[in-house]
Amino acid sequence: MSSCPCGSGRDYAECCEPVLTGAAKAGTAEALMRARYTAYQKDAIGFLGDSLHPDSRHDWDEAATRKWAEQSEWLGLEVRATERGAEEDDVGTVEFIATYKEDGVRHEHHEISLFKKENGRWYYADGKMPAPETVKRDSAKVGRNDPCPCGSGKKYKKCCGG
Repeated sequence: MSSCPCGSGRDYAECCEPVLTGAAKAGTAEALMRARYTAYQKDAIGFLGDSLHPDSRHDWDEAATRKWAEQSEWLGLEVRATERGAEEDDVGTVEFIATYKEDGVRHEHHEISLFKKENGRWYYADGKMPAPETVKRDSAKVGRNDPCPCGSGKKYKKCCGG
């Protein structure tokens, strides 16, 4: 028995494997999201195309997706939030971060995915990057001509800001 790559903590044979093989349907939008992540790791690229909403398949490139999946090392999935997407819903969103390495460089893919259910089956419809969080300063911004906050008595631009 092996742990599922999706990070659910469940056994792969009871979690994503039945969805990837077609033995079971994903019951929720999150379950489909987890199965789609696992498909990258388990080289089930055909599932990625099959689980795309029919309206979203026009620009999907199976060969390019396969190449990217094979050249990447899949490190983990963190599901941040879900909105709707339960068995009784017809739409849902899942916010997630998929971590992977490509050419030895660690990347985080942060997305809010839209899922739609048609005829009892969930599909991935679209995704967008979340809006960046606004950073608020605890103190006033130091201008180039202001005294340096280090206490040297010099202008910031001639001291720590230079």
